[in-house]
Amino acid sequence: MDLPTARQGVERYRRWAGYALRYAVLLVVAGIVVFPIYMTVVNSLLSSTSIIAWPPELFPFDPQWDNFRKALDEVPLMRYMLNSLIMAGVIVIGQLVTSALAAYAFAFLRFPGRTFLFILFLSTLMVPWEVSIVPNFQTIQRLDWLDSYQALTVPFLATGLGTFLLRQHFLTIPQELRDAAAIDGYGHIRFLIFVVLPLSRAVLAALAVFGFLQAWNQYLWPLLVTNEENMRTVQIGLAALRGREVDTFNITMAATVISALPILIMLVLFQRQLVRGLTAGALKG
Repeated sequence: MDLPTARQGVERYRRWAGYALRYAVLLVVAGIVVFPIYMTVVNSLLSSTSIIAWPPELFPFDPQWDNFRKALDEVPLMRYMLNSLIMAGVIVIGQLVTSALAAYAFAFLRFPGRTFLFILFLSTLMVPWEVSIVPNFQTIQRLDWLDSYQALTVPFLATGLGTFLLRQHFLTIPQELRDAAAIDGYGHIRFLIFVVLPLSRAVLAALAVFGFLQAWNQYLWPLLVTNEENMRTVQIGLAALRGREVDTFNITMAATVISALPILIMLVLFQRQLVRGLTAGALKG
């Protein structure tokens, strides 16, 4: 074997070894991430005695599918999920509308104080949500919005993160495209709706997924502004189920699996748009 061929063999070996190492690391990381989810599903299918056995069972050899029915009977979980879906849907729509309008203004309009206002928007990302809980609650209380969908949604209809993500992406759209649209008679609203937004589907999908996850997982705020049972959300329902004085850990896991289904479905359907949206504004600031 001549020297060039030997070098090619060594390079090929190093390349395949690098690929193997990368995939091994990815498999380990994926296992660490997926294992808690897998165990949640397994525990939801175990009996009350099997779930406390040692060593723990890693596979439900005798699955108790009735646990899911019991979870729906213990608390009005479907009503809680409906409230969470309505809350998350309204919040997502509101954030998309307000973020798109604000981001368009920061990207395409020229007005005094634009940079200062954008920095002010970004500064809201550094303010912990807990700081605004008390004034927001007092506002909701004075408006007599307790136990209503307005209380669950209105404080979250605008987001600085959404404005930042969309603004960064809008800056990648050539200004010449705006000039051409203006020549064709497109105003700002028509240009935003028919040109900018169709070119920003990936970022909009990513923002929608983030907004939905954040709204769906809320616990403290819905607990503060709702007292009636029919206005509670899914996270409050899960907490109530965990607090019952019965041996229902497996039933709680079953309820957790049911409540996680909308999130898993959304992540599966929008995973490609989510990844594209995260990198859409990375090339231009």
